[in-house]
Amino acid sequence: MYIKKVVCISPQDTIKDNFPQTGIIEFDALQCPAIEPDYAGLIPRGLLRRMGKAIRMGVGAGLPLLTGNKDIEGIIIGTANGGLEDCIKFLNQIVKYNEGTLTPTNFVQSTPNSLGGTLALMGQNSGYNVTHVNKGLSFESALMDAQMLIEAGDAKTLLVGCIEEISTYNTNIYTMDGFLKKEALLSSELLNSETKGTINGEGATMFVVDQNGENALARIIDTGQITHPNHEDLLECLNALLRRNQLEMSDLDAVLLGYNGDQSTDHWYKQLSHSFDEGTGLYSYKNLVGDFPTVSGFALFLVLKLIELGEIPKEMILKGSNRSLGKVLIYNHHRGVQHGFILVESLA
Repeated sequence: MYIKKVVCISPQDTIKDNFPQTGIIEFDALQCPAIEPDYAGLIPRGLLRRMGKAIRMGVGAGLPLLTGNKDIEGIIIGTANGGLEDCIKFLNQIVKYNEGTLTPTNFVQSTPNSLGGTLALMGQNSGYNVTHVNKGLSFESALMDAQMLIEAGDAKTLLVGCIEEISTYNTNIYTMDGFLKKEALLSSELLNSETKGTINGEGATMFVVDQNGENALARIIDTGQITHPNHEDLLECLNALLRRNQLEMSDLDAVLLGYNGDQSTDHWYKQLSHSFDEGTGLYSYKNLVGDFPTVSGFALFLVLKLIELGEIPKEMILKGSNRSLGKVLIYNHHRGVQHGFILVESLA
């Protein structure tokens, strides 16, 4: 499965074509809010006023790829929370107005699949439309769905993406259960933190994937996922992924590891990093955008940009390498429970 186009809205200025050459933005907070583009000319003002942030970002990233592309046969979205902020607003209205006159907009945008429906309506796409809501494996599940459709011959070109927003609801819940840090810190210091928790992020990333490799940016070789493993199970899952694609650990030129500064769960990355070849480069990505369930979508976008530029920002380097980015592995886990791999190959 080949990636033809990509649009990313994130806490970094990724909407510009020359990222990361424009530099890495540093945050001093518990949250990394997304830098949204000017939606004028893309989303009608009447619609834009009624859109929640998740839908707004998803449409902003997905609609430019849908517009004028009649080859796209379906839309597949991965999200853990979708428009959860609108859901909470709607539930609060039920209480406030005693189940009386309610605003329908919050209800319409409160379900995770509202982005897929909105993109289909605005992009006039009547094909396959599915949203995967599988917490930290939502994006990996969306990629797997797309790959199976293409390999089965049921589709040739698809729009695949992910969205997540910082909402008051998930911020409160994450803070109470220790997922977020109690005190703000610089994002450049995140990976060296010795405390529990991380910083919250958000974003939307959309890809056009195709069965044809002509003029493609890269190829997604395969994906893998596992839940509730121990360290031995995780390593076997990775080895199985490599074996079914006739690869060895030494074939991996670079690995993007999802270190997030949470000392209670970063041991997963540290332990697995000992398994890679000495010449394999190790790089981070959550210190750029914070952590959220579908952050692996941003990591995949980042791999495409690094392949294009041929250089790695110093903020990402955990262990440098002289190898070019031929085969790259993305590894992410969510709360130490759900673990996902994405294996990508450069076509250069």
